[in-house]
Amino acid sequence: MLEISSRVSIPDSEIEMNAIRAQGAGGQNVNKVSNAIHLRFDIKRSSLPDFYKERLLAFSDNRITTEGVIIIKAQKHRELERNKEDALERLKALIVEATHIQKARRPTKPTRSSQRKRMDKKNKRGQIKKNRGRVDY
Repeated sequence: MLEISSRVSIPDSEIEMNAIRAQGAGGQNVNKVSNAIHLRFDIKRSSLPDFYKERLLAFSDNRITTEGVIIIKAQKHRELERNKEDALERLKALIVEATHIQKARRPTKPTRSSQRKRMDKKNKRGQIKKNRGRVDY
């Protein structure tokens, strides 16, 4: 069971994990040992609350297919168990990130004093540049 929060969890039966051979260099074992994990999680058929499903389906991420399936490939580690843990942690992080509500930004105005200081600096810089001109005797 994957705990997302104190109230939300995903049963193991909804997460499909297959062991596959990892890509890249690996010496003699690269063609013999399947130690990478291919994780598939169907959002629409899951037991997640509707809020989570809606946010995940609307979330823009290349790991979520158009059919609403999350696909994660974990092959960072050399052991199968560590790759399983890594895949589950990445799934959890993706779900948490998708359901995180961004705080609304309230635009602020610069203070009158800061505006005045900025204009004074501009005028001072302009005078410096103006004084660099040709000297006329």
